[in-house]
Amino acid sequence: MNWHIHDYRENDLAEVVHLIDSTAELGQESVFSLAECISALTSRQPAVVAVHQGAPIGTALACVAGERGWVMRIAISAAWRGRGLASALLVELERRLVAARVSRIAYVLPEEDLLGEGLLNAGYTRQPAVAYFEKVEPHHGPAAGLLEDLGGRFLPADLWAKVAGMEAEKDLIERRVVLPLAEPERAARHGVRPPRAIALFGPPGTGKTTFARAIAARLGWPFVELLPSRLADEGNLAAALRSAFARIAELERVLVFIDEVEEIAPIRHEPAQRGGLHGVTNELLKLIPGFRERDERLLVCATNSIRSLDPAFLRPGRFDYLIPIGTPDAAARAAIWSRYTDGRPEVDVGTLVAASELFTPADIEHAARMAAQTSFERDLEAIGGGASAHGRLGASTDDYLAAIDRCRPTVTPAMVDEFRADITAHARC
Repeated sequence: MNWHIHDYRENDLAEVVHLIDSTAELGQESVFSLAECISALTSRQPAVVAVHQGAPIGTALACVAGERGWVMRIAISAAWRGRGLASALLVELERRLVAARVSRIAYVLPEEDLLGEGLLNAGYTRQPAVAYFEKVEPHHGPAAGLLEDLGGRFLPADLWAKVAGMEAEKDLIERRVVLPLAEPERAARHGVRPPRAIALFGPPGTGKTTFARAIAARLGWPFVELLPSRLADEGNLAAALRSAFARIAELERVLVFIDEVEEIAPIRHEPAQRGGLHGVTNELLKLIPGFRERDERLLVCATNSIRSLDPAFLRPGRFDYLIPIGTPDAAARAAIWSRYTDGRPEVDVGTLVAASELFTPADIEHAARMAAQTSFERDLEAIGGGASAHGRLGASTDDYLAAIDRCRPTVTPAMVDEFRADITAHARC
């Protein structure tokens, strides 16, 4: 990503108007006139601007009427078309509209064009009109208060697309989990029953939480995370768990995520130890079948140690799939590094891949952040010393290698060996 998106500001007006006017001939038409767009901008309707090296390269603006928001125009400079900027602008504009308490977002195209396909992919549904697209944002009403009480939220729709690398795991989850839930009628015609509960297991930092969040975003379902530590604060963990699931049952659709589930479903020992988690595990075992009875809901549990979980907890009647999420291989590391280096040709991604074996996605992100900080501080020092502010920007290969050397990989070879043994003993996908 080589741009920055910010809220529209008054001093953006001239350049934004020029963008809107000059891109109309490039197929970026709108049913809203230029005068209407200017009126919306000057009346402080929701609008965002994408900037590259200080110059606006794209804009998206809307107007709000009651609980409906109308996307008036997405305008992008010709040189930046087809690079994902339209989706990024739309996501940021949607966030502003949701903050304005909009429950329906509409986009009217003057005729069919390529943007229509992009809107369908972004969750919009075509309505019976020439080219009228509408997106329902189920954030309000009684369910919204319940979701807020549970600490749940709707996640940005582009999270799934942002999962870099890990393509094998992503493809497996897409086919086994996402598509059957997204296309239940088609799945039913083939005798496929959409999953109701899955477990993700693997070493820490490998992206289990990221995948859970991305699944919720891909489906457009609210994401509710149950934290064992927070439930325990209520005094009786089993009762708190039962209460949480009862409230979750009132939601129309939901993805429930429990991280480090081994904390509440460890292997039970007989006789039960006083003050232990035996009763909590029993409670969770009783709650899962009821959860599975409803459509449009998915329980995702994650664990760093699947061998620590009670065998009854993992059996097929409760969990449909047990999916391993390991450290990224060389191809996945290359994809992740390319994302953080913005694909700059002067950075030797192959060298970074070789130097970061056993690094998790979280490790790579940390190293990339350290290298970026080094580059940023060097730039500030150069400006302070009187150097030009327009020199080379961005971390170099050496900056990234130095950051890698300073990082301590989360995963050890012993963990990898244990993970491989767990795949053989437990994986079910």
